[in-house]
Amino acid sequence: MTTAPPTPPDTDAAAFVAALRRLKAWSGLSYRRLERRAADAGHCLPYSTAATMLGRDRLPRAELVAAFVAACGVRGDMAQAWLDARTGIACGPAPALAPPAAAPAVIAVSAVAAPAAPAAPARVRPSRTRWALAGAAALVTVLLAGATASGALTDDEEVGVTRTSVRL
Repeated sequence: MTTAPPTPPDTDAAAFVAALRRLKAWSGLSYRRLERRAADAGHCLPYSTAATMLGRDRLPRAELVAAFVAACGVRGDMAQAWLDARTGIACGPAPALAPPAAAPAVIAVSAVAAPAAPAAPARVRPSRTRWALAGAAALVTVLLAGATASGALTDDEEVGVTRTSVRL
């Protein structure tokens, strides 16, 4: 490893994975050795996962990229560059900002320009956390309904004496 490691591209997922393959070749390590070095660095990178990741042209998860880059021996700013490139590819190109609109003309001296309303946010897909919470709530509801129907939440003790009972 006397030469500098390959730099991450920010074009597309296939080019990114190809650069990860070049990084593995640069490191000269086997998949099993990468697994051990990732564990030494505090990451989890099974050798089969690394092999599968490099065999596809899909963008790997960020934690896999971090583990793989650390296992290959890349640290500091260069490792962060790999994660930034991955994030850039995953999020797509930054939207071009429109130039600011011209200030509205004031017609009368007493007229005051109203502040511009904020742009409506783009529709955001519900996060996985929201779906996980909804699933957990449904599961708890089903479990409580089943427990109630089976009588698990009722007292099985027989009432011996009440105030309304008549003693014989």
